[in-house]
Amino acid sequence: MKDDYYWFWINNIIGIANIKLRYLFKVFDTPEDIYKASDKMFEGVMGIKPDDIYSIKESRKSEYIYREYSELDKKNIKFTYPGKYNYPERLMNIYDYPYIIYYKGSLPQSDVPSVAIVGARNCTEYGRSVAGRFAEDFADMGIQVISGMALGIDAAAQKGAVRKGGYSMAVLGCGVDICYPRTNIELYTQLESNGGIISEYSPGTPPKAGLFPMRNRIISAMSDALIVVEAKQKSGSLITADQALDQNRDVYVVPGRIGDTLSEGCLKLLKEGAQLITSSKDIYATESVNRYINCSKKDDNCMNSLNNNGIFEEKFKKSGLASPKNMVYSQINLFPVSLEMIVNNSGLNLVEAEGILLELELDGLIEEVSKNYYIRKHI
Repeated sequence: MKDDYYWFWINNIIGIANIKLRYLFKVFDTPEDIYKASDKMFEGVMGIKPDDIYSIKESRKSEYIYREYSELDKKNIKFTYPGKYNYPERLMNIYDYPYIIYYKGSLPQSDVPSVAIVGARNCTEYGRSVAGRFAEDFADMGIQVISGMALGIDAAAQKGAVRKGGYSMAVLGCGVDICYPRTNIELYTQLESNGGIISEYSPGTPPKAGLFPMRNRIISAMSDALIVVEAKQKSGSLITADQALDQNRDVYVVPGRIGDTLSEGCLKLLKEGAQLITSSKDIYATESVNRYINCSKKDDNCMNSLNNNGIFEEKFKKSGLASPKNMVYSQINLFPVSLEMIVNNSGLNLVEAEGILLELELDGLIEEVSKNYYIRKHI
């Protein structure tokens, strides 16, 4: 049998999900090794119970698994897994990466930045407009747009990217062969033809509430930065923001009005240190995006030097929601801000702050208008 089948098999055994797969792969090197292992070899595997051993044994004889595997081509469904040439590198940088990704259409390019846009399903027309406009701008910049194809902000963002001929990928909380919600069938069809649709759940898996928080980690992991547009105090968007933080991704927030329910989650993130975004060009504060844009303008050959995963170098990794570099940049606007104020507000020492300000000047993001006073530049 081919490696592909063994990977499909191990990911379709009843009761064997990501956690138990992780236990198994601490002992066995490949799915084929698991397939061919004797019962006794499983007895010493931590986290694997007698019921699990029975499920593994029975699955080897399962006609259902083999039939589902054989049907994938007819359904235009492909899949990838860790170690395969096209498994997204970004996913390998998170602890609980999926052991299989099913997809329709195409996967995002690993050497092109991706930005996730998420937010409320019951959004306002203002939020819908902002999400769509940002996505259109990102498409024009050549940046890939990631979201969950939910109603509201997600769909508005992905439609915006598609409208401008850009690449967009939907991460589903059900099988890739199920369009959920059904009202997004036109978008689903467009993404299948000109973008991508992915899921870690087997084809035919119906949408269930418990599956969506898990898929959110993939939305953030596949992106260099995450933008939240309208979110309640308790929402899936805040879960995605927390996961982006854990994965060292940059978190941006579109501000909302004080007192509005759909602003509560956004204002909470801003208080905790997320970056304010009021223009699509504010995304240049994410280092990988900035380098990509500058490389695109100068020389295509320099694209090889990009940080494809959107993770800052060690000295810039996050503490809280913002890296030191982003904390400094978020304090600078169109009115002069003093070095003293930046040091006081950021908690950085003078040498660190001066070093970051110099970097931001060299990146073309800010300008020193008088001694130790800085403004943000239009780019």
